[in-house]
Parts: sequence; structure tokens; C-alpha cells
Amino acid sequence: MKVILMADVKGQGKKGEVKNVSDGYANNFLIKKGLAVPATNDNMNVLKNKNASEEHKRQVELDNAKELASKLEGKEIVITTKGGEGGRLFGSVTSMDISQGIKNTLSLDIDKRKIQLKDNIKTEGVYEIEIKLHKDVTAKVKVKIAAKG
Repeated sequence: MKVILMADVKGQGKKGEVKNVSDGYANNFLIKKGLAVPATNDNMNVLKNKNASEEHKRQVELDNAKELASKLEGKEIVITTKGGEGGRLFGSVTSMDISQGIKNTLSLDIDKRKIQLKDNIKTEGVYEIEIKLHKDVTAKVKVKIAAKG
């Protein structure tokens, strides 16, 4: 019997796959527990529409990330913070501070988790920061840290 898996099933496959399993296994376990539905024409059409919708959604997310990357690429963000002698800062500049700096300078909202910092910045200077907007799209921004006072 052909079934469409509605959830990942160990030993059978992942959600959305069409599998051929024995009638007893399908009726008594998979369908009964809601892990699968019979692969009828109606259910196959629903699966195709759902896959097309998900693919369209992924493409829109990728396009939005590319557009955002083009707005960010090569821009310089200036962040001023309190500092002491020798270019050392009081505290450090975090991804949250950089996100806020991008929002203030470019009016773009970037989630702090997308900003790839190896360590918090503790000295003034110019840093090239990578922002991972999508699994396939990254943008590089220059961040200038200036100490005041």
C-alpha cells in the first residue's frame, strides 16, 4: 500500500515522502497513529500543492535575503562607545550593538543572531563583520568602533 508520511518515521522515511509499505503496517500503525495517510489522488494533489507552496516561500526568503545583502554590502557603520586609554573600550561591542548601529544608520532591522562575531569587540578600530542573512546569502559590513571620553 502506498502512503504519504505525515511525520518522520524511523526506518521508513521523512515527512512528505511517498512510501510503499505492507497493508497491515499502513492500516494498523501508520494511519492509525496519524503518521501517514493513504496515497490517493486527492492526497497526492494536496502534497504537490504543499511542496510548491513551500518552494515558493523558500524562493521569496532567498530573494529578500539577496535584496537585503545588496543594501548592506560594503556599507560602513560607526559605533561610538565609552573608552579609555590605548584604544581599549569600557565593556565591549556585541552583536546587539552592531544590530542597533545598522538600524540607526541604514534603517534596516537585522536580527543580532545573524551577525557573525567570533568574540565581542574590545578595542576601537575598523572591523569587517559577516552577516548571515540566509543559508546561501552573507553580506560583509565594515564596523568602525570609536571610543569617546
